[in-house]
Amino acid sequence: MNPFIIDEPTVISFSGGRTSAYMLWRVLEAHDMSLPAEAIVCFANTGKEHPLTLEFVHDCEKNWGIEIHWLEYMAEDPRFKRVTYETASRNGEPFEQLIIKKNYLPNPVARFCTEELKVKLIDKYVKSLGHDEVETMVGVRADEQRRLPKLRARGLRVPLADAGISQEDVQRFWRGTSFDLKLEFRDGVTALGNCDLCFLKGPHQIIGLVKNDPAMATWWAAMERKIGATFRSDRASYAEMQKFMDSQGDMFNTDGGISCFCGD
Repeated sequence: MNPFIIDEPTVISFSGGRTSAYMLWRVLEAHDMSLPAEAIVCFANTGKEHPLTLEFVHDCEKNWGIEIHWLEYMAEDPRFKRVTYETASRNGEPFEQLIIKKNYLPNPVARFCTEELKVKLIDKYVKSLGHDEVETMVGVRADEQRRLPKLRARGLRVPLADAGISQEDVQRFWRGTSFDLKLEFRDGVTALGNCDLCFLKGPHQIIGLVKNDPAMATWWAAMERKIGATFRSDRASYAEMQKFMDSQGDMFNTDGGISCFCGD
């Protein structure tokens, strides 16, 4: 059976990266290049995605003629709001609301950001549409073996993995399309994918990104000052990283990074 066929209410969780976008395209291909009525495509914006990620999501909906439900976390009920490419937050506002509400920072042990800003957010939104139970489809490839058992155990659909799709398959597809995510892919990663300076990224990668754009660390340093703590106790604070801009850091070194649920 084609793993991209949808015949019951299904959320397509679109992270804004090339992999999940390719999954979305394969769903369209499996349904004569149209989105099945049972499918709901959701993009959860944390406010810390790179502007080019937002542009890519918008390009997908324009070029493929589909509706993408842009969502953002709200601290007050109903805990979500629907936005558009034009009105989407670009300065970390949803993420900041969550940090203020929790009064502590997410970290490698308590990674509540993805759960609250994406997973629970999408679940609350879909239930508001009258769907108590839906399938969820996520963009995880066959070569992401560490992530698959946990996702399958949660009952999530992983059609790319089921179809044996690898990173090379995804990159080959985007090399042949009329538009693409304009963030550089190098050495197996898109360094600016997902939240721009996510604390799960490797230290050398983050330092390299800060060297390239020092202002990128400003929001993260502000959140650490606001709470009086750091996102990680095993490395320098974001404010300190700004001071280390002249140190040697490889922008694309993923040493020390941890895979999160956000997706590529």
